[in-house]
Amino acid sequence: EVQLQASGGGLVQPGGSLRLSCVASGFIFRNFDMSWARQAPGKGPVWVANINREGDRTQYQNFVQGRFTISRDNANNMLYLQMNNMTPEDTAVYYCARGWGIGAQTWDQGTQVTVSS
Repeated sequence: EVQLQASGGGLVQPGGSLRLSCVASGFIFRNFDMSWARQAPGKGPVWVANINREGDRTQYQNFVQGRFTISRDNANNMLYLQMNNMTPEDTAVYYCARGWGIGAQTWDQGTQVTVSS
């Protein structure tokens, strides 16, 4: 059974940082591209960042480019999202997903991130 579980969300002030983690199980993690997506209140889900299987190629949406960093640890089946210089527009439920971009699938309940003063 494929399982993805994100954690690390919370309340952060504008300009602050958070690091999200995702533990994967039930599949051979190193064989899959991975991504992070988010869903803001009242909006549909949108992918945020992608990383290839080897971890040496990444892609970001323009609205997080330069602020967010996606990374992975294939030895431990972990995916990460470092978020810096956060803004209220980053408030959303964040999900980790298996795959690349809009083709990615998630089995994750997500983790809530709220950016507010």
